[in-house]
Amino acid sequence: MAVYALTGFSLVSLLSFGYLSWDWMKPGLVADVAMDPMEKSLPPTFTRPPHIIFILTDDQGYHDVGYHGSDIQTPTLDRLAAEGVKLENYYIQPICTPSRSQLITGRYQIHTGLQHSIIRPRQPNCLPLDRAPLPQKLQEAGYSTHMVGKWHLGFYKKDCLPTRRGFDTFLGSLTGNVDYYTYDNCDGPGVCGYDLHEGEKVAWDQSGKYSTFLYAQRVSKILASHSPKKPIFIYVAFQAVHTPLQSPKEYIYRYRSMGNVARRKYAAMVTCMDEAVKNITWALKKYGYYDNSVIVFSTDNGGQTFSGGSNWPLRGRKGTYWEGGVRGIGFVHSPLIKRKRRTSWALVHITDWYPTLVSLARGNLSSVPGLDGYNVWPAISEGKESPRTEILHNIDPLYNHAKYGSLEDGFGIWNTAVQASIRVGEWKLLTGDPGYSDWIPPQTLTNFPGSWWNLERLTDGLRKSMWLFNITADPYERYDLSDQRPDVVRALLMRLVYYNQTAIPVRYPAENPRAHPDFNGGAWGPWASEDDVDEWEGGGEPLKNRNKKKKCKICKLRSFFRKLNTRLMSNRI
Repeated sequence: MAVYALTGFSLVSLLSFGYLSWDWMKPGLVADVAMDPMEKSLPPTFTRPPHIIFILTDDQGYHDVGYHGSDIQTPTLDRLAAEGVKLENYYIQPICTPSRSQLITGRYQIHTGLQHSIIRPRQPNCLPLDRAPLPQKLQEAGYSTHMVGKWHLGFYKKDCLPTRRGFDTFLGSLTGNVDYYTYDNCDGPGVCGYDLHEGEKVAWDQSGKYSTFLYAQRVSKILASHSPKKPIFIYVAFQAVHTPLQSPKEYIYRYRSMGNVARRKYAAMVTCMDEAVKNITWALKKYGYYDNSVIVFSTDNGGQTFSGGSNWPLRGRKGTYWEGGVRGIGFVHSPLIKRKRRTSWALVHITDWYPTLVSLARGNLSSVPGLDGYNVWPAISEGKESPRTEILHNIDPLYNHAKYGSLEDGFGIWNTAVQASIRVGEWKLLTGDPGYSDWIPPQTLTNFPGSWWNLERLTDGLRKSMWLFNITADPYERYDLSDQRPDVVRALLMRLVYYNQTAIPVRYPAENPRAHPDFNGGAWGPWASEDDVDEWEGGGEPLKNRNKKKKCKICKLRSFFRKLNTRLMSNRI
């Protein structure tokens, strides 16, 4: 256990400044505290703001890229990463909406009210309208802004749509998952609708086209019709490789030797997405954008292991706060990078893209106070130390409380029954129920799941509500040090208390039956009335001053729609 014999832990410095410091830490993990996190960094080689292409994939596992040793073919991603900078200390969120909201706002989800679960299709909820989103700041800097792919940040009223949040154009889906060909999405039995939109209209005419191909083709079309003399931002949020597991047959045939059917289909979808990225890169070169471009690639959360994904050798999966749920695939490819062809261990979080990209665009960050992200371009391009020293993975007060957690277990500082996770320096603390805690090898066997890792899960953590790991020494989270290092535990619990004091109320409203696609011509789309707009004013906190008469009317209305919905479901059956 000599590897865990750490140097002294500075409790005072942690509580005062929010970071830990050891002289022996790896380069890139210690912050330059004198650096302003909002500092603009436009290298002298940038004669004009760069074109920015941000590619986000859905549910792609940490192991599921060639350069992480995968059996899945990703030659384009491998080449782009090898020629750029691989981010191997890069963190995202464990599920869809939180990652996307933090990318677009540069804020932790506790600061947007989206700290619990995802935005459901029938919820009157969306990205807070009082936060200036990333594309809006890029518009202000003179960029043409475009989004292609999955939104999943709410759409109950028109003000929530991508074209009202800073994007000049939009082609994609508003909900969390759709059929790759028909674009149908069901949010429960009988609650189904079409979900592919062009701008603010339903794109009925695009049905039947495989979404990965459709989105790549749209990016090429945007580049062909735009002038490379004007800066452009394209956010490509692929639906791939989220379920349903669908791929053109020719891609599945490549993996016919894989015994596990889900893994076979999943692998085909990853390779298809890789080729779509190849086509986008080719278009950048063909139309004259490439030499002044920055390509950022990121996953949105860990892979879903029972749907073919793999996060091996990391612990956990999508939806968990183990490394397998929150450590992402990430890299930056650009001719403008000063130190190319290397791996960076600088600590980077998905919130960092907001200030980093706005700074590259020569945008104004002074009008956006309260960001949780940092400008990490110097760390990426020049190999400098990252300004980030800690990450709040989340605090979710609504998630099921751990059975064995208590305030007493948290030294009277924190109720360990509450689901929360934080990384400070090399230390990571988890409380509550972090989620499924297995170590799952790639699902290449026909009879997956096997047995040995299930036995490992059954004997680990059944009566616990708090874990501590040295992530640098133990990236696979196999050695819980919470009993050996109570000093570190206390310090990190205090950081959770600090962040919790800054959190805004959770925004997770009840579903509304008026969102049913049958009331919108068979498609998912905005459905709120003016009364609904008034109900959700004030940056995510619902107003509570509605009179009884209005509540009664809404109760009757909901009852009416509930009965109508039952009849519609009966007719479908």
